[in-house]
Amino acid sequence: MAIPIRLTVNGKPVDSQVEPNTLLVQFLREQLRLTGTHVGCDTAQCGACTVHLDGRAVKSCNMLAVQADGASVTTIEGLAANGEMHPMQQAFRECHGLQCGFCTPGMVMAATSLLQQQPHADAQAIREQLEGNLCRCTGYHNIVRAVQQGQAAMQGDRATVSAE
Repeated sequence: MAIPIRLTVNGKPVDSQVEPNTLLVQFLREQLRLTGTHVGCDTAQCGACTVHLDGRAVKSCNMLAVQADGASVTTIEGLAANGEMHPMQQAFRECHGLQCGFCTPGMVMAATSLLQQQPHADAQAIREQLEGNLCRCTGYHNIVRAVQQGQAAMQGDRATVSAE
C-alpha cells in the first residue's frame, strides 16, 4: 500500500506516493530520475549515495523515502545554481579530485556539508570527515586538495591550496 509523501527536492516541491520499503535513493533515482545520486554498496558503507537532508549529509541508501516526508533534500543536481557549478563541483573538476567519477557526487555532497558545519576544517579534519566516503581509484590526495580549493572558493578566496 503506497504512502503519500511531500518534500522539497532541489528547491522544488514534490508530492508522491511510495511503498513503505522504498529507500530514499530508490525514490530519487527511479521516481524522480535524479541519477547523480549513485547506489554503491547498499549498506551505507561507501557514501556514493550521499545527499543533503535539511542541510545535513546523509546516506540515502540507509533511510526510507517516507522518513524524508516534510524535509528538504538536495542532490548533486541541486548544487549547481543558474547553470553554474557549485564551487566544490568546480574544485573537484579543476583539481582532478576524481578518476572514474562514481564516488564524486557523494564526495562533493559530503564535503559541502562538512564545510557548512566546519568552515575552517584543515586537511586532517577533511580526511577524517570524508572517512565514510570511499573511492576505489584515487589516493585521496587530489580529493582533499579539491575540498580545500572548494573551501577557499566558498569563502571567497580563490587561492590554490595544498593537501599536506
